[in-house]
Amino acid sequence: MALDATAPSSTGDGGAEAVRPLLSAAEAEELDAMYAPYARCDAYGTMGRGALPFLRQAELALRAILLVPLRFVLGMLLLVTYYLVCRVCTLFVDGVAEGRPRLQGWRRVAVVWSGRGLARAVLFVFGFYWIRETDRSSPNAEDVHQGQSEEWEKPGAIVSNHVSYVDILYHMSVSFPSFVAKESVSRLPLVGLISKCLGCIFVQRESKASDSKGVSGAVTERVQEVCQDKNSSMMLLFPEGTTTNGDYLLPFKTGAFLARVPVQPVILRYPYTMFSPAWDSIDGARHVFLLLCQIVNYIEVVRLPVYYPSDQEKEDPKLYASNVRKLIATEGNLILSNLGLAEKRVYHEALNGNSRAIHQKDD
Repeated sequence: MALDATAPSSTGDGGAEAVRPLLSAAEAEELDAMYAPYARCDAYGTMGRGALPFLRQAELALRAILLVPLRFVLGMLLLVTYYLVCRVCTLFVDGVAEGRPRLQGWRRVAVVWSGRGLARAVLFVFGFYWIRETDRSSPNAEDVHQGQSEEWEKPGAIVSNHVSYVDILYHMSVSFPSFVAKESVSRLPLVGLISKCLGCIFVQRESKASDSKGVSGAVTERVQEVCQDKNSSMMLLFPEGTTTNGDYLLPFKTGAFLARVPVQPVILRYPYTMFSPAWDSIDGARHVFLLLCQIVNYIEVVRLPVYYPSDQEKEDPKLYASNVRKLIATEGNLILSNLGLAEKRVYHEALNGNSRAIHQKDD
């Protein structure tokens, strides 16, 4: 497959635009077919850089002028407001420096309820005015394995497909869970303290050190803690390990299932006409811009019954993960794919003109 990485273009006033590869229609179609879980199918095309008719360009420009500044300012105000709540609630509290403030009493109540309300407010500002939810979370008696102990009635983790960073806002607005995040998130302005108040487990994804046991152990310990402590927030885990375009389901990692406790499966879908909120092959800044330009965005949520593992699944986390994955794929009408984060990176490199990435992957 030939990719042209030397495709500079200029604006009308002589300013240079970002350099990006030129793909023929056949090459783009072949590449998207190979990496279908990450291919964008909306009106903006691959990487969100597809050509638009003149009227669409004019409409986008008008929305950019009217919607983006207003939504950005309102979103930042909500973020700063929540940061201030977290700052006040963590004053004179132990554990902030270590990444998990020990919040109790009114501090915990304020952080949780203001977080849920402000997260929903951010979704509203971003155009998610209505969220269609289907709740199937009450299992039938025959769905619960015999011998199920009362101590495991509460699920230890929410297991969800991963489509966009918007997923986290939705889950925050409903159940306010803690989740696994990159270690760098803990150092971000505003967001860093908020993520600590959420009780995030911070990991170094790019680290070459053999610390996967430590991460898995931390997740397992937290999930078991949730089952034993009614006041602990559930863990939110995305077993795929990365985002897709929303039509596929990647292989599940076993971290969410090592604790051998029940999980709460949740399915997220983002119906769209012009712009897909999926964060697949598009850069972050462009994605946020186009999301804010969309007048209305949609989320559809299906909350499945709590999944209680059988004795066999408790002894085999891979089997447990596989069975939950099949359930989510079936109930969500999602296509199972064997691709993962490594293939996603190869696809992104190819889109940016590195044809050698494809051949290196094949080798």
